[in-house]
Amino acid sequence: MIAILVAAGSSRRMGFDKLTADLAGKPVIAWSLLAFECAPSVRRILLVTQEERVEEFTALAREHGISKLAGVVPGGGERHLSVWNGMQAAEAAPDDIVAVHDAARPLISPAAIEGCLALAREHGGAACAAPVVDTLKRATPDRFVSESVERENLWAMQTPQIFLSRLLEEAYRSLLRTNAIVTDEVSAVQRLGLSVALYQNREPNLKITLPGDLPLARLVLTARLTS
Repeated sequence: MIAILVAAGSSRRMGFDKLTADLAGKPVIAWSLLAFECAPSVRRILLVTQEERVEEFTALAREHGISKLAGVVPGGGERHLSVWNGMQAAEAAPDDIVAVHDAARPLISPAAIEGCLALAREHGGAACAAPVVDTLKRATPDRFVSESVERENLWAMQTPQIFLSRLLEEAYRSLLRTNAIVTDEVSAVQRLGLSVALYQNREPNLKITLPGDLPLARLVLTARLTS
């Protein structure tokens, strides 16, 4: 499997650089890289980031012993363009399997990566996800409740999202032809009329988005390291 880690965001909602923020003694991005480094099925890792950070993240990966790193690639203006740049740099064969992961999800584990991969091998594509457990409401633009949303069979999408290379290539070529924008790979593949299996990740796998996410992630990692 080839892993593409997307780290080209601007951290606007965070207020500071979330990818290099300290998390249990390592930068956030280092934990994401190490999970794929330790996953037995991962052969190569491509990291996609802002052009001005290529050298910085190359050095960071080297510092943390990421031997599978095949390159650090400049991203694009939108997430799907960054993924496309990573796919082009990966030069995957049609029957290779490609995993796309948000570098700001440092809690992903090698076991979850391998579990999602097994499901992707069986069905052609799979994504980590968790069932929605909160009560959901739809609101008006001025934040008044307008209706309830039934949560049965609703899932919160995570990464990695893993596909046969030829499927992901076709999905992204279709996006580029139509100038469509999607927020994840599942949405891109769905546009082809294909189904994607969900791997229920039973471990925390939050995306570091707001300052309060860091202490939560720190608690999870500390518990893992001391168990």
